[in-house]
Amino acid sequence: MSRILVINPNSSHAVTEGMDQALDPLRMEGGPTIECVTLAEGPPGIETQEHIDAVVEPLCSLVAQRSSDVGAFVIACYSDPGLQQARSRTSAPVFGIAESAMLTALSRGRRFGVISILETSIPRHHRYVRTLGLESRCAGDRAIGLGVAELTDEDVTLERLVSVGRELRDEDGADVVILGCAGMARYRRRVEEAMGVPVVEPTYAAVTLALGAVMQ
Repeated sequence: MSRILVINPNSSHAVTEGMDQALDPLRMEGGPTIECVTLAEGPPGIETQEHIDAVVEPLCSLVAQRSSDVGAFVIACYSDPGLQQARSRTSAPVFGIAESAMLTALSRGRRFGVISILETSIPRHHRYVRTLGLESRCAGDRAIGLGVAELTDEDVTLERLVSVGRELRDEDGADVVILGCAGMARYRRRVEEAMGVPVVEPTYAAVTLALGAVMQ
């Protein structure tokens, strides 16, 4: 089945639209369909552990419902909510954008840095890095201090992304940077141009892996 379903677990249509537009270069004539959907049951932004826990069951239910017409799923939240549970609900491959971004970053540099939205996200990210055994390859994780809804302010968001990205590069030694929120997708190219190092957009990374899976 040549359809990839990208699920935004928060209920922000602006985030889904931004991801959808960022994925346009991966849409090829005759290639797999890339469909982006918004989880209506999700919060406006996934910013806490409570938010993560709350979306797991509706997200997994959606995966189960769409298994008959989808060849691969992408969970488009950097916390990878419900990733293992979703994998148990379908025979199709399921990709988490955080895991996919870190795997992609390993091929682009020696040590990666993560730009998070809020300081409270960082401990959660560190736990995940440890779970994946990648502590030695993670240079640092720094926050821009904006919630998901605030990422639509382009001038403020871009300035903070570049500023924090340069701190990761110059102070922490990162030679590749990951945007640690799906809502940052529209800024990847501009951040990379400003910084001069590779910048990984997690949803793009995950969909690229999903394309490989469904086209084999």
